[in-house]
Amino acid sequence: MPKKRHGLWKVIFAILLAILVGSWSGTSKTLFGVNLYSIFDLLGALFINALSLVVVPLVSSSIISGVAKIGSEEEFGRLGIKTFGYYILTSILAILIGLIFINLFKPGITAAGDPLLGTYAQNAEHLQGAFFSGQSFGVVRIILQIVPSNIMDAFASGNMLGLIFFSILFGYAISKIRDRSSKVLIHFFQGLFQSMIHITHLFIHLLPFGVFFLVAKAFATTAHGFSGLGYFFLSVLLGLSFFLFAGLPLLIRFIGKVSPFSFFRSMYPALFTAFSTSSSSATLPVTLDCIEKRAGVSNRIASLVIPLGGSINMSGSALYELVAAMFVIQAYGVHLSLFHQLLLSFIALLTSIGVAGVPSGSLVAIIMILKTVGLPTEGIGLFIALDRLLDMCRTTVNVFSDSTCALLVARSEGEKTLLLPKALKGRRE
Repeated sequence: MPKKRHGLWKVIFAILLAILVGSWSGTSKTLFGVNLYSIFDLLGALFINALSLVVVPLVSSSIISGVAKIGSEEEFGRLGIKTFGYYILTSILAILIGLIFINLFKPGITAAGDPLLGTYAQNAEHLQGAFFSGQSFGVVRIILQIVPSNIMDAFASGNMLGLIFFSILFGYAISKIRDRSSKVLIHFFQGLFQSMIHITHLFIHLLPFGVFFLVAKAFATTAHGFSGLGYFFLSVLLGLSFFLFAGLPLLIRFIGKVSPFSFFRSMYPALFTAFSTSSSSATLPVTLDCIEKRAGVSNRIASLVIPLGGSINMSGSALYELVAAMFVIQAYGVHLSLFHQLLLSFIALLTSIGVAGVPSGSLVAIIMILKTVGLPTEGIGLFIALDRLLDMCRTTVNVFSDSTCALLVARSEGEKTLLLPKALKGRRE
């Protein structure tokens, strides 16, 4: 335990130092003739690449072995329903919280009550009607990604939805084989999964350095761009914070019957990694390690819920997309009724499913939302200076939301996790 706490303080020190260095250096400072920002960019990218290196084999082996071990069709159906149920519950909760804060602060409206841009104010009725124009806002693209025509291409391109769909099918098929070959395949993918976890541990030792370079890069580009965007930043940050520290803990306490503080303590390595990398995909190996080794959720549950959630349960991204879209809509002087805001919330829920688990992946979804409403996509220029920093925050929320869903599914299955209050009192591991 002391060693783990020592590692935590290293990460915290790296973050604080990175904030100071990144804010000071900006994008122009040099050291011995070398641009500091380019160093942050290069070494931060190397760290993300190192974590991403194991994502495809880790996800596929984790899901295949997890689904294969589930065995019966009835049990798989039950776990699937519970998993998707909690995904939808957390995402809806996040979106509604975001809707409250964006209407409370109204960042697209000036102190005088005028829209920041106002160019499209006279076309408000036309823009509202765009909701019913039959535009697909990317749904067709998302559906086509789920069933790829070439699984090898899906593996090579990192199509996580296609990868997960094939892995579930393959794992289910293995569970239906009744001879010795089924055990051989299960042992193979379990061995592959464990190997990827060990490789991940090698990279985690470099976490403080990776955190420093990534956070320094973020503050070098965004630290001076907050003027005029304060209320938008506050709306997103408070919305994510309320969801992370109030909404999810209520689910953990009253549905999972587990101490929220203990769960936070168990997941902090994954949360720090998510914050520094802005990538739920790159954080996936750490998340799986924390939810199994530290939170005590079985591999049977974690191997299904966590990788699946990393692609389709983007609660923090859904909140951010809604707030960002509403910010642009307000800035252009478009008034949306409560019904239209709820409809926009539904669109944000759908588009969040297809968001790639990579830095700034939500920008694509926001562009799709703006096209659906009928506003110019260059509206993202209003907040793009803050996107990288807020991306770090929403990715942290995404990872904790996925972990919460895994915990809730495990508790609903009767698993007595290491986080039960009585168990914690006697544990010193």
